[in-house]
Amino acid sequence: MEENNKALTDAEAMHVIEAILFAMGGSVGTEDLAAVLELPEGKVLGLIHDMQRLYEKQKRGVMIRELENAVQMCTVRDAYPWLIKLVSRPKKPVLTDTVMETLSIIAYKQPVTRADIERIRGVSSDHAVNRLVEFGLVEEKGRLDAPGKPILFGTTEEFLRLFDISTPNDLPVADEEMVEEFRREAEDQLDGRAPAPQAEEEAEDTPSDEAEA
Repeated sequence: MEENNKALTDAEAMHVIEAILFAMGGSVGTEDLAAVLELPEGKVLGLIHDMQRLYEKQKRGVMIRELENAVQMCTVRDAYPWLIKLVSRPKKPVLTDTVMETLSIIAYKQPVTRADIERIRGVSSDHAVNRLVEFGLVEEKGRLDAPGKPILFGTTEEFLRLFDISTPNDLPVADEEMVEEFRREAEDQLDGRAPAPQAEEEAEDTPSDEAEA
């Protein structure tokens, strides 16, 4: 990628600042912004103050908040009631193929690490494991006595109740028809008790380049 040695106009610099703050989500140091934009830090702060006034004048839904030697893009306070209303809406749980496959691996191989799951599936399983934890079907079962002390995952009592078994040893030999039946039963019973929706929907699985340490 070629470097852009052209000096930025004020409008272009504010455009870049907005993009960086939106993409990063958290706070970004003003010194870092100055280094990226190749502008004096005082100049960057002046542009940020201009942006703050512009946002307020246009009554935007976001604002730029100054922290200690850093700035962050945040939602405006008067939008909070609507944000809370959105995330509080119940969402019917959906056990996708990815989630069901991950649950099956954990159920039959437990206790198991994320790296073990990813070696079996061949793709990253972070999202699927996190969703199963949120639904209360999977929980941490300690750590493996190995370098990095990776977390071990296993099924919960909620899992046993949903699938009407006493112990994981009671699990039958799985086939596609049985997995589909388990999926329907779990979704029906979890409906109405699902966690608040996440800000982002499930991303596509990506190949796992590196196993969990």
